[in-house]
Amino acid sequence: GMPTPQRFLEGRRTDPGVTNIRNVGSPHWRRWLGPAHRCLVPFTSFSELDARPGAPRNHPVWFALGEDRPLACFAGIRTEWTSVRKLKEGEVTAELFGFLTCEPNREVGPVHPKAMPVILTEPEEWRLWLTAPAEEALRLQRPLADGRLRIVAEGLREDAV
Repeated sequence: GMPTPQRFLEGRRTDPGVTNIRNVGSPHWRRWLGPAHRCLVPFTSFSELDARPGAPRNHPVWFALGEDRPLACFAGIRTEWTSVRKLKEGEVTAELFGFLTCEPNREVGPVHPKAMPVILTEPEEWRLWLTAPAEEALRLQRPLADGRLRIVAEGLREDAV
């Protein structure tokens, strides 16, 4: 994940990073919102831990655009950063990324009411995210339209490679 905001690192010796980025108005994140730091994070499915009543503890629910899991992208940001991620490794410089989140849509909301990734499905959305001024690009920080996602699996998942 991206570098953690300093206020959350008080008393810590490592920076585990932040993968889900919601508050893009924060000065911490604004520095990485220009086109030079934006990226696309490809995925075919993603999981959220199930918060539905009666769900088993730490039970992942897998979402995709369809049973065939077509390719889509999360709206991501990236940077090269020097920090201590793991004590045994010490200070390292690494390429880091995270992705934007937003309010959940109808499919994700019951499972994970807090947020969902910002999902971009069309080449025009990809182009806008990668090249447009921040104000225009950030209009893409919205839930995927209701009905576009499906639950394609539940529980631990392993695909044949």
